[in-house]
Formats: sequence, structure tokens, C-alpha cells
Amino acid sequence: MKQSIILWLSLICILFSRSVFAQAPFPAFLQGTWKVADKERYEHWDRMSDSELKGVSYSIKNDQKIVSEYLKIKKLGDKVIYTALVIGQNNGKEIDFELTFKDSTYSFINERHDFPNRIRYKQLAGDRIHISVEGKSGKAHAFYVHKIKNDSLSENPNYDRDLAAKLGADDYGMKSYIFVLLKTGQNRTTDKQLISESFKGHMENIGRLVKNGQLIVAGPFGKNDSGFRGLFILNKVATIEQAKEILQTDPAIKNGLLEPLYYSWYGSAALSEYLPFSEKIWKKEH
Repeated sequence: MKQSIILWLSLICILFSRSVFAQAPFPAFLQGTWKVADKERYEHWDRMSDSELKGVSYSIKNDQKIVSEYLKIKKLGDKVIYTALVIGQNNGKEIDFELTFKDSTYSFINERHDFPNRIRYKQLAGDRIHISVEGKSGKAHAFYVHKIKNDSLSENPNYDRDLAAKLGADDYGMKSYIFVLLKTGQNRTTDKQLISESFKGHMENIGRLVKNGQLIVAGPFGKNDSGFRGLFILNKVATIEQAKEILQTDPAIKNGLLEPLYYSWYGSAALSEYLPFSEKIWKKEH
């Protein structure tokens, strides 16, 4: 009996240790600014919490900072996810990579993505990192970066810490939103009562979402060949799935008169600050 208890406890300890050591460590060492060897290219990371880093890739040309990529590393349960938003690529959509760790190398992997499908950071001595970016076709490029003491990101003399916190701004004055394009839906009914009631409810729902702080931009497009009718920018909505659930309260969308297209969007955290003024400039209600 005693031997059985000892064996049982030993198995629990082994399984527990495996589960602990299987988890990849969080790459907190990335915090700071890193410069590519022999090039005016940089990667800067800020530590937002013990489980989240936010970063930006940029180059310096004619004393101007040109941002090419917004980055994020976040611990989600027992996983660590690296998220990249590349300017001008992937239709503005973020791409996620999952972390695995081996031999001092942090490998962020997305087998469904063509290029890159692996991004590797290998920590070296002397505040240096070897970074390799690899694709399925064998295409790859690699480079070394070193940590610089003087952060090349200039500090803003007008920075208002309290306002930034209130608006949920990151260190760049930005935050994530859900951008929604509304186009003509599949329901081409001629039922005037249904159309009238649906769009009346559509306007009422806009007002409700604005009051809730979930909608900060809304408006119609002019006539166009793409069938686009209008747009929403949703605030305080973490995922596209949540956005879809929220917009099912819109009768025009629920009845198929409007079709929403959803995108993650990264913009100024100050966007909502215009709303108090909007209440002072309209003369007639819609």
C-alpha cells in the first residue's frame, strides 16, 4: 500500500514537472530598443504587463521614423502568441504565431501562413539577438540585432499620462479597434415596411452603441460600384467574434439588408475625443 502511494505521488510529480517545463518562457528580455547590424532598422518593445509586450519595427530615413510593422506578444493561458500587423499587407489583418522554445531559441510558428511561417529569436551574449524569418518555400533571411542604450524613440513633451490611461493608449498613442465595412446584403426584398423598420432600428442601434462607448465612428458612403453603404469603428471590442455578436442587435444586419465585413484596425486612441463636440454641432436630427 505504501509503495503504491509513493508510486502514485511520483507519477503526479513527473506529470506536473512536464506540464511546467513544456510551457515556453515569456520573452521579457525583448523589452527595449534593438538595432539591426549595419542598418538603420530597429525593433522596439515595451512591456505592458508580466504577460504582454507591444512592439514596433521601423527604419530611420532622412531623420524620419518609418514604421513598417506593429507587433505584440501575449500570454494566453498556457500559450504565448506573437501577433504581427504589417503595414500594407494582409488587407490590414493581424497574423498570429504560436511560441515554442528550444535551445535558447524562441520560435513563433504559423504553419498555415506562407511567408513567414516561422520567426525565430535566439538570445545571444552581450545583449545581442539572432533573428531569422522563414517561409514554406525555403525563402528566408536572417540578421543580428543589438540592444541600444539610448532609445531612438523620442519622448513627447506634451505627453499626458492620465489622458493616455483613460483612453487606453499604448506608448505610441494608439490602440486596437474593429473596423466594419457595411455593404448591400443578400436580402433584396421589396417589402417597404421591413426595409423601413429595419433601417429605423439600424439608426436606433447606432445611438445605443454610441452611448455604450462601443461605437465611435459611423457614417454612409456616397454611391459607388463596390456596393459599400457605410462604415463603423467599434471601440472597447476585443475580437471580431465579439463584434459580430454585438452587431446582431442591428435589425438591418440581422435581416440581411446590410452585410458587415470585419477587420482589426490600429489607430489613434484619441479618436473618441471628438464625440463630445459632435453633440454640439448638429442642428437637425436624422
